[in-house]
Amino acid sequence: MNKMLFKLIIFTAVASSLAFVGGCRSKNANSADMYGSDNLYGDPLMGDMPLNDIGGLPADGDRSVVDPVFFAYDSSQVNPEEASKCEEVASLLKKGKYAGVICEGHGDERGSREYNLALGERRALAVRDYLISLGVDPSVIQTKSFGEEMPSDMGHDEGAWRKNRRVEFAMY
Repeated sequence: MNKMLFKLIIFTAVASSLAFVGGCRSKNANSADMYGSDNLYGDPLMGDMPLNDIGGLPADGDRSVVDPVFFAYDSSQVNPEEASKCEEVASLLKKGKYAGVICEGHGDERGSREYNLALGERRALAVRDYLISLGVDPSVIQTKSFGEEMPSDMGHDEGAWRKNRRVEFAMY
């Protein structure tokens, strides 16, 4: 019986050690250098190749052309009331007035940084998908998530949070 208990203790210690070491594994040291740290992505169906590493594609644009699309709390669904802004961007791109757009997703301060980065990305991708459904060429749409890092209103109430839940269009 003691031999069985000893084996169980050893097995538990080894399994715990492996789980701890596996959880502490660092990411590829070159991934930050290779992909950059600005979360700028192109077509998610093409393996999320970062566009900032490809020569000739801009990482910024004019945000004053079209008003931001605003979102409901904890949502990445484009509201019908906000769809006209996407339609305006699609029209400008299809007429050739701009070469492309960066859809920049944002969130309010509630939730963790990681959650808000993911939510900002989902919002940017939802707008991207909507633009594609309107006939915009996917190769001219980039997405970027800022999460809660760049609020448009520094307040800490629903009025401020409502303004911060958005996707901005950086036209180039």
